[in-house]
Amino acid sequence: MKFVFAPVLAMAGQLITMQAKEVVHLSPHSDAIDYKFGGKLVELINAPPVVYLSPVAPKPSAEGTLWTVDIKNLGPAPVTVTGLKAYTRILQVGETVHVVSNGTSYSIRH
Repeated sequence: MKFVFAPVLAMAGQLITMQAKEVVHLSPHSDAIDYKFGGKLVELINAPPVVYLSPVAPKPSAEGTLWTVDIKNLGPAPVTVTGLKAYTRILQVGETVHVVSNGTSYSIRH
């Protein structure tokens, strides 16, 4: 019986972890990651070759919390994420990055 339940418990734990952030997708024919996606996981599926972060870097909240977004490329091809001040990052299929804005520029946090 343990063998039957162990995989189920492991999967349930993974699902709980993955659901920590709301998942959003780009609108059809869109190449922009909206500032409203802050705090969420943006999954790129069949995305255009280049996707753009907001041209105005979102500012920290009144409490000083930085704007962040996770971006995951689900394929089928690499996607270039670009933003202010020559910020560019190529996301390979299966790769996820955590992008942070301080109000003037974007950076990657691990």
